[in-house]
Amino acid sequence: MFSSSTFSFSNMPTTPTSAIITEPNSSPTKPSSRATNSNNQTPELEPQVRKPKASSQLNRWSRARAIRSGHKLDRPGRRTQSMETKSPDHPAETAFPLSTPAVEGDGNRDGNDEVEAMGKSIYMVSDGTGWTAEHCVNAALGQFDYCLVDRGCPVNTHLFSGIDDVERLMEIVKQAAREGAMLVYTLADFSMAESARHACKLWGVPSTDILGPITEAIASHLGVSPSGLPRGAPGRNIPLSEEYFQRIEAIEFTIKQDDGASPQNLHKADIVLAGVSRTGKTPLSIYLAQKGYKVANVPIVMSIELPKTLFEIDPEKVFGLTINPVILQTIRRSRAKSMGFSEEVKDNYSDMDYVRRELEYAGRIFAQNPTWPVIEVTGKAIEETAAVVLRLYQDRKNKCSMPRISKRY
Repeated sequence: MFSSSTFSFSNMPTTPTSAIITEPNSSPTKPSSRATNSNNQTPELEPQVRKPKASSQLNRWSRARAIRSGHKLDRPGRRTQSMETKSPDHPAETAFPLSTPAVEGDGNRDGNDEVEAMGKSIYMVSDGTGWTAEHCVNAALGQFDYCLVDRGCPVNTHLFSGIDDVERLMEIVKQAAREGAMLVYTLADFSMAESARHACKLWGVPSTDILGPITEAIASHLGVSPSGLPRGAPGRNIPLSEEYFQRIEAIEFTIKQDDGASPQNLHKADIVLAGVSRTGKTPLSIYLAQKGYKVANVPIVMSIELPKTLFEIDPEKVFGLTINPVILQTIRRSRAKSMGFSEEVKDNYSDMDYVRRELEYAGRIFAQNPTWPVIEVTGKAIEETAAVVLRLYQDRKNKCSMPRISKRY
């Protein structure tokens, strides 16, 4: 394989040159002289020794740059042309770009090994920003973390955004065929989506249409045909909506209410988060604010009395956050070190006994307010915690039936 050949090439310079060019009849005393006398042959040997070692990484980098830019998609064709110079038995195979995989498979085994070492490619094609395709692919790849983390099944993703004509689309499909890549596309224009589907079928490229099936299903449900225009298209220049200004207002409110500031405004918040220090209240608040919710967060500290307004507002607005004490201690130690706390403050802030007592104190407050859902944030990403908060919030707002909300989530 390529990896083993690279290893043997990289070790060749340590072997005396005479071991390669000395004739069997030469005496033991001649190798050094023959190596000295064959200096004019060294330039012929060195490119063969160093080329695989030096070029594989550079080829990967340059190819990745070309693919991401959406230009210079004929790189494999140039490599095939150079191969055909060495092998004139296939003079016409470069006439059609899609023949390159067969040529490379027959004439350049190291090329296939290099592709395998790089990992399989997934091309994401969109006539807009590509946000939908990128997030769908990333969400799907999250199901293969067990394989991707240790590079057991390496994957390279490449986004092609703003693809609004068939010619560019065909170039990308051809490139996917050369590279053995998968094509994932979100094309609002029906004719473009059909062109992609037919081209992928013709050239044997595995493909998935993300936008088409859901658009057709909604069109059938509503009884209305879709516009076929990508978001951001000239025909869809929609003025700033009320929703946009609501998000801006929510973000401004959330920043002003961070870390217990202005408790008199808690009644204006849509969501109130309560928890001990370093349970992720601030980043969770900002994340929810970007979705248009006014969020306030209140820290629970043993030595500081909670604001009275926290218990006077609608209890269905309040959400408690808790965390594993060992994880919390680790986070607090890192925080204390980065902030340069004094030793006394550091000991009180990150001491395990103090951490446990503070969590128990918060737990008693939560128990006294059983309407507050208590969300366990240990091991959860901000998005996961936000999903739980919003699910409970919407259930309450829409008066949906739900299990006892005093449990931990």
